[in-house]
Amino acid sequence: MSEQTSIPADPELDPTASYATDQSVIRRLSGLLRATAGTRTSYAPATGQPIADLPVSSPDDVIAAVRSARKTQQTWRRVPLAERAAILLRYHDLVLDHRHELVDLVIRESGKARKQAFEEVAHVALTARYYGRKAAELLEPQRKLGMFPLLTRAEQRFVPKGVVGVISPWNYPLSMAMADGLPAVLAGNTVVHKPDSQTPLTALRAIELLYDAGLPRDAWQAVNGDGPTVGGALIQNADYICFTGSTKTGRLVAKQAGERLIGCSLELGGKNPMLVLRDADVHRAADGAVRACFASAGQLCVSMERLYVADQVYDAFVTAFVDRVQKIRLSAGTGWDVDMGSLISKAQLETVSRHVDDARAKGATVLTGGKPRPDIGPLFYEPTVLSGVTPAMECFDNETFGPVVSIYRFSDESEAIQRANEGEYGLNASVWTRDGRRGRAVGAQLVAGSVNINEGYAASFGSIDTPMGGMRASGLGRRQGAEGIRRYVDPQTVATQRVLPIAASHGLSDEAYAELMTGALRILKKLGRP
Repeated sequence: MSEQTSIPADPELDPTASYATDQSVIRRLSGLLRATAGTRTSYAPATGQPIADLPVSSPDDVIAAVRSARKTQQTWRRVPLAERAAILLRYHDLVLDHRHELVDLVIRESGKARKQAFEEVAHVALTARYYGRKAAELLEPQRKLGMFPLLTRAEQRFVPKGVVGVISPWNYPLSMAMADGLPAVLAGNTVVHKPDSQTPLTALRAIELLYDAGLPRDAWQAVNGDGPTVGGALIQNADYICFTGSTKTGRLVAKQAGERLIGCSLELGGKNPMLVLRDADVHRAADGAVRACFASAGQLCVSMERLYVADQVYDAFVTAFVDRVQKIRLSAGTGWDVDMGSLISKAQLETVSRHVDDARAKGATVLTGGKPRPDIGPLFYEPTVLSGVTPAMECFDNETFGPVVSIYRFSDESEAIQRANEGEYGLNASVWTRDGRRGRAVGAQLVAGSVNINEGYAASFGSIDTPMGGMRASGLGRRQGAEGIRRYVDPQTVATQRVLPIAASHGLSDEAYAELMTGALRILKKLGRP
């Protein structure tokens, strides 16, 4: 028998035959990791092409990173706030200067379309500028009312937690990697960061740019590996945990943090509702729904998965919406002409397929979409609109986290609000109406951490001065705004008493002191003092 020889695959015909990233870049970025436990290969979801072999971290690597970060934090916390803020403002410019490179990395690792990848660059720049400009207002010591005017001086200070562990997700590998850690280092903490193992390169390049902006290297360190091993070690050693991911995993993170009596902030899942009221602009609402449902292939925590549409506009809206969905351009390309990219993994594709197949088998109608598209790429799935979805179907109240939306008709607005509030989640919601005041009134009745009027998610997501996070099973704590940085500090009260207590200094009996105090309290109330 003749000996068989293997023939190398042709990279021009087989995208899996060569790496998608320059290996000199991989070597440079690999050097930023604390990792000694072998290597792991990551792949481009849109094509299946290998991206990089990156080192994997062990629990001991995590412990070493936290130990080093804790030592650095003792020096970093004493750096003047203005100098820390200046680093974020320089970072703002670097992120924008390197926007094309960062967008390319996001596309390569997550498979999303370029227009959605750029949203991540913009969000990181907005976050850096906001906290860089607001640092003094949010973190400088604040005078508070003392017990008695002129006699008691009270001041509130903000003490950094120490080492913050950031566990960031794959679906927004730039934005969620950096936007949570930037306020943490500004507040005087150091960060040990575990980006999702499917999308580590984007985070590593973004961290490298932060070093270029002036952040000390040990002030933000990266580890790499699976969640239970590397993430678990981080939770067991950091002083605070910031986690973005599924509700199921979030419950475990909260339990582990609670056992150690450390704080955590969690942005978790959602089954987000959009309400189209009877006076909505149908075409504008249909345009908005396409973005709200199918941006990043629906793999966005604040994506809409349930549409409730008033009787008066239902038929017109459905026609306009389905027409627009059918025109969505799916592609593995990297240009601005792509509307929707790939799902992230085989597991995500299986979930989407299972939800749609289950709904179809139990009587739901597929208005458009409803099948995978392996002709485009291994993990593509058509944007899908379902009607006739019932509680018996898996997609009714379980988060799909993919390009699938269910549409429901309503005749009574209060009923629509009630249905929108059903389930365990409460992350994001959207209301469409020509009357902004009416929209805000409806929004106030929705159980959601953010509500967008005549927008799907971008209005609240991009308003960095406002807090963002979930109610109920959608999470704990908030990112953005004052809450987004003060989660990383402990308030400390420093009170100075200028005169000793009256009873002690003037020889009054306790009873006489109590009567004098009672009179003083009544006078302060009459003077309008809080």
